[in-house]
Order: sequence, then structure tokens, then C-alpha cells
Amino acid sequence: MREITLSQAVNEALAEEMRRDDTVFIIGEDVAEAGTPFKVLSGLVEEFGAQRVVDTPICEPGFMGLAVGAAMTGTRPVVDLMFGDFIFLIMDQLCNQAAKTHYMSGGKLSVPLVLRTNMGATRRSAAQHSQSLHALVAHIPGLKVAMPSSAYEAKGLMKTAIRDNNPVVIFEDKLMYQDKAPVPEEEYLIPFGVANIKREGTDITLIGTSSMVQVCEKAADILAAEGISAEVIDPRTIVPLDEATLLASARKTSRVIVVDEGHQSYGVTGEIASRINEKAFYHLDAPVLRMGAMDVPIPFSPALEDITVPTPEGVAAKARMLVAGEMIDAA
Repeated sequence: MREITLSQAVNEALAEEMRRDDTVFIIGEDVAEAGTPFKVLSGLVEEFGAQRVVDTPICEPGFMGLAVGAAMTGTRPVVDLMFGDFIFLIMDQLCNQAAKTHYMSGGKLSVPLVLRTNMGATRRSAAQHSQSLHALVAHIPGLKVAMPSSAYEAKGLMKTAIRDNNPVVIFEDKLMYQDKAPVPEEEYLIPFGVANIKREGTDITLIGTSSMVQVCEKAADILAAEGISAEVIDPRTIVPLDEATLLASARKTSRVIVVDEGHQSYGVTGEIASRINEKAFYHLDAPVLRMGAMDVPIPFSPALEDITVPTPEGVAAKARMLVAGEMIDAA
């Protein structure tokens, strides 16, 4: 199987869906000639033209509102939001309009829209371009939220999202665009709400989202060298969440750490940990631990930025203590 980058995988998914369905179009800042600042969409305007790969003014509320209306009237827009941090600018269009239209119209209207954007720190982009804000939209009923952890997931989840009749938000980690992974040449889709057990284990479960899946896999390698068997799970989508797979793993290993790059307080780690505590409590030998980004603005300083997000060594250290039955200081 060939290996391609996550950037190429997203590009392929969009091209294939635009060839299959002429109601699919892309809209956003610098999506056409520039191919986005990360060059993810390079070449698409040459094939599909400026009518279907549409450069917009710097007005996120405007083009997001346009896309919501277009989706309601028969097309399938893919909105490219240059940085995930700009999601604050489109919260009304996304959370009050796209998310609620189907419900408020009694099922008469749908908004088959995809918002693709990015997340992630440690790129030296400072506090306003480094945030991981997926928990904000996961909180809103009516939105689906996908978080690909590799090129394989990026392509399969994007194709599924475009064909979904509900609004979907996809967060891609900026640091992963050049990461390569095996991706089939033949068509495939990844269903929402189906987690992927990346690695089987018996002593502890590590649940990671997006790039934190790789952090968990590296932590599992560290632990394996010490004789500790870690199971690594990628939920793929946090809405819908494959609760059954997560609970089954928790019941098997009796210990769980949830790792996410969003801020730890009031975030995805808390939601997943809570569900496991509620539904697998009597199978647990230790409290479910959460590891997220520090509750501080992301620093520009490399030395400071690197310690704000979970690392393989940090995850391995917490896992080691859980397996040993040691109390972990919550502070």
C-alpha cells in the first residue's frame, strides 16, 4: 500500500468527492490560488475552477453564513477555516444556524456542510493561532466532530463527512500535515462513531485524540519496554463517540488515561472520563486520569510551549504510577 501525507489524503478526498458529486464545492480564504497556507488544497482550483474552489474576502462570518444558506438549498459546501482559533468568529452561523436548522424546521431542512479547520500547539504560532477548540463545538447538539489521527483517517473521515446530511466539523492537527501513513488507492469511507483500537493491551488503556494518538503510541512503547501492556484507542470522532469500545477496554484493563490537546478543564478528557467512571466504575482499579493542555494561553516561547501539552514521557509516567497502585497528586 502506498504511503501519502495527511495533506495529500485530505486533498484526494476532496477531489474524489468533487468528481463524484458536482454539488460539492470549497469556500474559504486563500483556498484557490494559494491552496491554503498549508498547501493542503493545491491543484484543486486548476481541476475544478474558481466556481467550485472559491476564494473569499477576510470575512469568516460572511462566508460561513453563505455556506449555511447554500447547504440548505441543495449543495454540499466544504468551508475551509484557515485556523481553528477563528472559530469564535463563526459561532453564531455554526452553532445557532447550521446545528439547529434541521431540528427547528421539523426535519424539513438539512445543512449538509463540512467545516474543516485545524488545531494544535508546538508550532510556535502563539496564543491566537495554537488553540485546540474542538470541545466547544462538541458541546453543541446537532454538530458532528471528527479528529483524524493519520492520513488514513483524514481521507476516510472527510469522505464520510461530505456525504453526511448533518453539519460536520473536522479538526486536523497542523503538525501532522506532512506525516505519512498507508492509504489505499481504492475508495473507502470510515463510519462515524467507530473507534480504532490501535494497539491491544491488558494493563492500562490509553485513549488519545488526533495527534495525542501518536503520543499514546509512543508512551505504550516506553511502557512495553518495562513490561507494562498498554491498549491504545483512537475514538476518531468525539461526536458521535464510540462509548461501547471505550467501556469494553476500560473493563478489560481496569485502568484508563484520556489524553487530549485541548485545555484540560471542562474539555473532552473530562467528558470521556466521566462516562467511563459512570458506566465501568466497578471494573476500575484506579480513577480515570485526564491529561490535557495546561489551562494557560499557549506561549510563543518554545521552552514554555513544549511543556503545555502532554508528552509520551508524561503519559508513561502517569501510567506507570497507576499500574503500580500509587496515588497520584491531583495538584
